Amino acid sequence: MEAIQNKVQENLRRPIKVLLLFPMILLVVGIYHGLMQVLYRAGIIQSASFLGLGYYQGLTLHGVINAILLTTFFAVAYGHFIVSKLTGQILEIGWVWASTIFMLLGSILAAITILGGQSTVLYTFYPPLMAHPLFYIGLTLAVVGSWIAFFVWIGAYLAWRKDNQGKKTPLAVVGVLSTFFIWLLATLPVAFEILFLLLPWSLGLTEGVNALLARTLFWFFGHPLVYFWLLPAYTMYYTSLPKVAGGKLYSDFAGRFVFLTFCVLSAPLGLHHQFADGGISVEWKGLHTVLTSLVAIPSIMTAFTIAASLEYAGRKRGGKGLFGWWKSLPFWDQERWLFSYLICGLFIFIFGGATGVVNASYNLNNVVHNTAWVPAHFHLTVAGPVFLAILGMSLLMMANCSQKRVPRSNLVLWVPYLWTIGVCTMSSGLFFGGLKGEPRRTNLGLTYLNKSSELYHADWVPSTLLAMVGGIIMTISMLIFFYVFLKIVLAQEVTEEEPLPISDCYHDEQVGFVLNFRPWVIAGFVAVVLAYYGPIKEVVNSNNPEAKGYSPNSPIPVRGANE
Repeated sequence: MEAIQNKVQENLRRPIKVLLLFPMILLVVGIYHGLMQVLYRAGIIQSASFLGLGYYQGLTLHGVINAILLTTFFAVAYGHFIVSKLTGQILEIGWVWASTIFMLLGSILAAITILGGQSTVLYTFYPPLMAHPLFYIGLTLAVVGSWIAFFVWIGAYLAWRKDNQGKKTPLAVVGVLSTFFIWLLATLPVAFEILFLLLPWSLGLTEGVNALLARTLFWFFGHPLVYFWLLPAYTMYYTSLPKVAGGKLYSDFAGRFVFLTFCVLSAPLGLHHQFADGGISVEWKGLHTVLTSLVAIPSIMTAFTIAASLEYAGRKRGGKGLFGWWKSLPFWDQERWLFSYLICGLFIFIFGGATGVVNASYNLNNVVHNTAWVPAHFHLTVAGPVFLAILGMSLLMMANCSQKRVPRSNLVLWVPYLWTIGVCTMSSGLFFGGLKGEPRRTNLGLTYLNKSSELYHADWVPSTLLAMVGGIIMTISMLIFFYVFLKIVLAQEVTEEEPLPISDCYHDEQVGFVLNFRPWVIAGFVAVVLAYYGPIKEVVNSNNPEAKGYSPNSPIPVRGANE
């Protein structure tokens, strides 16, 4: 643990702060449109236009900002922070800034086209929805920027290995590198989709696009993306949560095995998002169903390991009896404030994982497909452990890189607990509505409680109101968070910066096959080829007509309206 004493290199502090501040500014817009959506669904506001933006523009901003930009910017900032601190290596600052500038420029280009009404394509940007070429170029630049950061860390890691032969790579560094290997696997197919299908189509170089192929390539990216979101949180659960709980990580082997297993199992399972799509054989969908079930193994292993680590911490803090250790954990300890963010995320994730079993089941998915159940599920995963981990670690990194301290007050602690109440309330309403057939979104808008609306349905009234209450509580939580974050930004520097908690291990096992990335990386590439070669071949050879460009802001297709 000696490496933890190393500071983040001085010239790295500024790009990390930029990577944290920029998405936080965007997050204000993302949270605002989330609130507008629950109010609109409940009929509290009657217009689909928010601040001059159409409903689907707001929904696109909400998804792109919260699910893609916030998570990617944070993951890159976290990677810089962890790799520089725990390896003690000096990161090449020129490439770090190049990465940051690419990401900023790409995000701004995409945001301009969304705000201008030229890229109202939602988070998934499926054809036939067509975006402005700058939207696709912007996304590509942002991805390339993140790749540059990853390659910088690989260089630092190899240099560390050369100087520390025979030593185990710090577990948090294993988590970061595994996260970005998954990101590389995930973004290669979507880069192909954008550069060779969507961008030429948007530029008018092609008349149409194979929508099913684009959709398949998107979900080749889209579900591994979930693990790109989750693994930074998992890294905090394994390396920081036991420390702030007052104990030790139960098993070092478990953490390494989980991260490396995700490198193999996270990507070859995207077809479970396409159970309702024709053109792909049942056999391939069945294979991806099995692979989706297998990816539960590292999550179950994580549940056991983290529970054991927390029990050790609770008993060390004086907890007695079968469950007495739970009550002794530092839920309201202002000095251990990060604990509340991580433990609340774990609690929410229990329900996110359980409901995901429904989505992954071929038959059960037919019941909830395209209903409000779907956003209920992904808000419990993305807006639960992922989002709370991002909020907590963003406070810590901003304070650390600014040589400041996170304010010790109940306000800091109220953020995760209010958020947990809000997201569970909102998702409960969406779950109940989804089981009664409430759609996740429709062409006519989403005002379900107005009796004059064509979509009014009496059974959806209680569930929609419940979701609205949850959304309001989530917004209140975020207002408190923004206040705390801004307080750190504006505070005076202190001599004692916010420390990064890294846990020791109760069982520090020496198991060779989890100490080397190479076989896992090779297995990851082999797995995606075996799982996707057949489906993509089927889709390419299908006779589906090519999709013409369409915008929800226009009543007719963008091109080919007269065909």
